[in-house]
Amino acid sequence: MVLGVTVMSVDVTPRPEPPEAPRRRVRRLAVLGDSTAVGLGDPLPRRAGWRGVGPLVAAALGVPGSGYLNPSFAGARMRCVLTEQVPAAVAHRPDVALLVAGMNDTLRPDFDASRVAADLADVVRRLRETGTTVLAVRFHDHSKVFRLPASLKRALSARVAELNAAIDDVVARERVPCLDLAGLPGAYDLASWSVDRLHPSELGHRLLANGFTELLAEAGFAVPEPVSLTCSGGVQPSTTGHLGWLVLKGIPWLWRRGREFLPYAAVIMWNSFRAR
Repeated sequence: MVLGVTVMSVDVTPRPEPPEAPRRRVRRLAVLGDSTAVGLGDPLPRRAGWRGVGPLVAAALGVPGSGYLNPSFAGARMRCVLTEQVPAAVAHRPDVALLVAGMNDTLRPDFDASRVAADLADVVRRLRETGTTVLAVRFHDHSKVFRLPASLKRALSARVAELNAAIDDVVARERVPCLDLAGLPGAYDLASWSVDRLHPSELGHRLLANGFTELLAEAGFAVPEPVSLTCSGGVQPSTTGHLGWLVLKGIPWLWRRGREFLPYAAVIMWNSFRAR
């Protein structure tokens, strides 16, 4: 007795992959925030100003000169961004806006995390009304970079933690791409920081720019020229320049901000003493 065998044919012809959606080109870019957004720490030759993260991102995205706007300024707090920088950005109607702000708030005696969160949310919403994709940052623990007495170090770490919690709440609620500065490769290496330990060096700005462009690529934007991590085109400050900055800018800044921050640090010291 012969059993019949049914042979089934299976189509093994490879199916073509669906075409990848075309990536969006960034024609207009705005950079908002404080001195890091200005580019401090990455000086240009012949004292021609600062370069930094903004121009590096603009070059990577292929943004023309007329499409780049940077109304940021040193010392800006989140409220400054909202009231003084956002109007210019809204008029510019950027495709993408980078926001680096919040650290200056942590150093002031009237720091209020909930107010920073509310201002950040308003910044995001106002820019989104023009169709802008907003990228924010959450901060590293700067006390690991900037040498401070133990009490000030604990106080600054606590403030940064409060700031990051506020930022995390807003970016989760508003679904904003957010760059975690603490997670950047080399974030705590001294080579990533300028002489003042407050601002990124050229390498630090390149790391920051690379992080932003990676987020934009994940969001579907084209990055024609990825950011190089090889330093070039900037200026390495001389020993004399280091000393000049320390005397003329660094020590006055420490004195001014230290006086404002000491009352909060005293509370941290007292609470630690009571806990022991």
